Amino acid sequence: MAKLDRAAGTGDSRDKTRQQVVSLIRSAGQIARIDIAAATGVSPATITAITQEMIQAGLVEEVAPEAGRVSGRGRPRVSLRLRGNAHIVAGIKVSFRTLSLVLIDFEGNPLGEQVWPLSAPRVSPEALAQDIRALLVAATAEIGRKIEDISGLGVGLAGTIDAIEGFVHWSPSLTARNVQLRDMLEAALPMTVFLDNDANLVAKAEQLFGEARGVRDFIVVTIEQGVGMGIVIDGEVFRGTRGCGAEFGHTKVHLDGAICRCGQRGCLEAYVADYALLREADVSLPAAAAGATTEERLALLFDAAHEGDPTARSIIRRASRMFAMGLANLVNIFDPKLVILSGERMSHDFLYSDAVLAEMHDSVVQVDAPPPEVKIHKWGDQMWAKGAAAYAMEGVTELAVRRLTVDA
Repeated sequence: MAKLDRAAGTGDSRDKTRQQVVSLIRSAGQIARIDIAAATGVSPATITAITQEMIQAGLVEEVAPEAGRVSGRGRPRVSLRLRGNAHIVAGIKVSFRTLSLVLIDFEGNPLGEQVWPLSAPRVSPEALAQDIRALLVAATAEIGRKIEDISGLGVGLAGTIDAIEGFVHWSPSLTARNVQLRDMLEAALPMTVFLDNDANLVAKAEQLFGEARGVRDFIVVTIEQGVGMGIVIDGEVFRGTRGCGAEFGHTKVHLDGAICRCGQRGCLEAYVADYALLREADVSLPAAAAGATTEERLALLFDAAHEGDPTARSIIRRASRMFAMGLANLVNIFDPKLVILSGERMSHDFLYSDAVLAEMHDSVVQVDAPPPEVKIHKWGDQMWAKGAAAYAMEGVTELAVRRLTVDA
């Protein structure tokens, strides 16, 4: 399948309506033309013309009328649905030592999943591109397809990322800064690539598959090796002008405080993230860390805190207070309807205990209305990858719809 052209399209006024139509069909599963017209406020004639374009382009197909269901004059009612075989889309989450991948068709149905090892926690951009290519080759072969059959790839990784330009200012996963990573990936791969901060893609996944379905304004805070955040305002992911408008982990909570892996001091992440907790534990509880893995060291720290060890409890308590302060600041700034705490660290309650949430509520501006709901959603890397695939699906759909204008 030919790589989709980002430059395709002429700004045709129908593009927005086409996007609305595809979105409606995808959310409904299948829907009649007359119902699309009613939902969009566009004339039935225009909807008929647009959907006919999509059928001819292979994006949409008609569904056989349901038995016993007729329209006003007794004619069978024909519905439309997306043609699953139109495109294959991939999503990849770059995480600590692994790449997690999902493949979906144009309807969003899962086709395959894989986890691929990275050689190190931090790799060169060139090595990452080659690892991603190898993973895609293996994953497509497993389902009897080829890498060239993939229309779009969504990639999520931690760091400061300009999603529009595909530019990585900094990522803890890469050995280099200021990398035009999307261009490098597209040079190594036969498909269009969509790149974003992984927390933004978690927000996208929560919006489409998770706890935020139907919610227009919400925030997702992710706790893994670092601290991330995705912000959705009026249904759209907010990214800022430089790709660093949602760096919750790098908001400052202590003047001249602990060193963060971003190179600055006093970041929230420098007190809450895995490496920050273990940095304190390795100094204060060195005997417990001898020969243990990262997960084992964290478990030892949490167990010691629960058993009343004063040093371990002090480490956890400081992280909890910093986190509560950060959450209160988010609520005071954005006033979201919902806050979702997500990620592997949600298996430990020190960041969302009743005491932490009470401390957050105490620091929130008090009005005669309930505070935002806080939900805990622990999930693994495959769900992050689903968010990356959903992001790529949006991009593939937009480019495919824009191409209709050029081919018309």
